[in-house]
Amino acid sequence: MHRRRRTALLLSAAIAAAPLLTACGNDAHPGAAAVVGGQRITVAQLENRVGEVRAAQRAAVSDDAQYAQVIAKSGSLPREVLHNLVLDRVLHHAAQDAGVTITRKELQRMRADLEEQVGGAKALETAWMQQYGVPPQRLDENLRLQLEAQKLAEKLGTDTGKPAFWNALAKASKDLGISLNPRYGTWDVQKSSRADARTPWVREVTAMGTGQTA
Repeated sequence: MHRRRRTALLLSAAIAAAPLLTACGNDAHPGAAAVVGGQRITVAQLENRVGEVRAAQRAAVSDDAQYAQVIAKSGSLPREVLHNLVLDRVLHHAAQDAGVTITRKELQRMRADLEEQVGGAKALETAWMQQYGVPPQRLDENLRLQLEAQKLAEKLGTDTGKPAFWNALAKASKDLGISLNPRYGTWDVQKSSRADARTPWVREVTAMGTGQTA
């Protein structure tokens, strides 16, 4: 598999780990799914992103029964999407700290290379949606993050699978002071990953992006 394509796994990996930060409560950050660097990712923003993925899944699967199976297999989608939204900001912060920049030409070249490999623009959109849960309208945004990850690793003299790279993300996570609404878990600084919080006072509701306290 092409190295650039492999790096997309960075943004979709879910690492189970013990929480190292106290999650934010609704009283401290009403309406927030997460707070990253003092900026809120609202529940509404998260719901919109989840809706984009669901719409892309629906467009890709015309059969109702198959679509129901897709939904059943992705019940944790809101948590996965929030994980990616937070990790995107962590990665961008780490890349900025290292002086990494991405040009439009670099992004266009990466997309063209990938399209050539898989057989065109539509095939690339489908592959990214199926493998990484990235809807077509977010493809360029995601590819930019992949480039940032690659260039950050190069700047550090390592690759995205090595401790030096993840240590840089851990530093960025710490700098940003990340906290999550407890219905979505907590943020593990050392692993730069969302972790499921053991919070018995939070009862998960199956409706997308909603929850209530017991």
